[in-house]
Amino acid sequence: MAAVQEARPDVLGEDWARRTIRLAPDGAAEPPVATLVHRAEHRAGDRAGRPRASCAVLYVHGFVDYFFQVHHARTWERAGYDFFALDLRDYGRSIRPGRRPNWITDLGAYDEELDAALGWIRSAGYAHVLLAGHSTGGLVASLYAHDHPRGVDGLVLNSPWLDLNEPWPVRHVASPLICAIAPVAPLVPLRPLGRAYGESLHISTGGEWDYNLNWKPLEGFGVAAGWFRAIRRGHARIRRGLSIDVPVLVATSGARGSNTDPTPADLDGTDTVLSPPQMWRRARGLGRDVTVVRIAGGRHDLTLSRPRARNRFDRQLTGWLAGRFAIAHGRPPFVPE
Repeated sequence: MAAVQEARPDVLGEDWARRTIRLAPDGAAEPPVATLVHRAEHRAGDRAGRPRASCAVLYVHGFVDYFFQVHHARTWERAGYDFFALDLRDYGRSIRPGRRPNWITDLGAYDEELDAALGWIRSAGYAHVLLAGHSTGGLVASLYAHDHPRGVDGLVLNSPWLDLNEPWPVRHVASPLICAIAPVAPLVPLRPLGRAYGESLHISTGGEWDYNLNWKPLEGFGVAAGWFRAIRRGHARIRRGLSIDVPVLVATSGARGSNTDPTPADLDGTDTVLSPPQMWRRARGLGRDVTVVRIAGGRHDLTLSRPRARNRFDRQLTGWLAGRFAIAHGRPPFVPE
């Protein structure tokens, strides 16, 4: 059973703390861990204290990613939510020697750390907890919310990866072939990720954001068949339709840019990783209560967009929270019919 450890200072500074989550051995040389990150003043888990808010959010990052978006945490806090983030096994703070970074062959394995993190947050006294996910984290969060009815009180998806953003031959010919060989040759390498999107973000290459390139390298960690098969199996479930029983917000860029040869304009104000039109179509099958918003000028990670688009996303998010969940202001949470 996963165990959440005591708080330690986090790399984000004295305002932040991290807690290692010890996970069950999975056959690798070293057992996996996940990492729960939160404000140091959130005394959740300390029974001598009470959380500042009655509600919280757990944020899950994307592929080749980890939590560093402190400004986004402030948006949730201003809306009345204590903010927690989870670095999944083999991502960011959870990378360990002897283990392959960002590797998974079954997205369901992430249920272990999600169960542990959400359980720990609820045991700390939060009455209402939402789950948020970006990109691959949005796919993981969607499947989790479907598989655990009423496990969370709402779902927020920031450019979720709900389908493969590739041409027809890749989607319908190459993809099935890769998935067929993956069980016997899971480490067969696939096309590497491009550097353009990362270079447009990071301060060392002219971007706005300073983050750890050992945890979020510009070129990624490589993509292999076993991981790809896990993603495509998740996409297949999305295609068949889910029945998420809580309100869902799906936020995307307003436009798709090239994911192979993006122009500076593409990188500045479109999604150059995934396809927003795919997300809009797939969002319809997530559940009964789904709101889709399109952020003009938004990048793939809407929280890392230029200020004007970032502010649009913040307004849409906080407006949706206020309309669907007035719990931060003392009114009851959403209750399904």
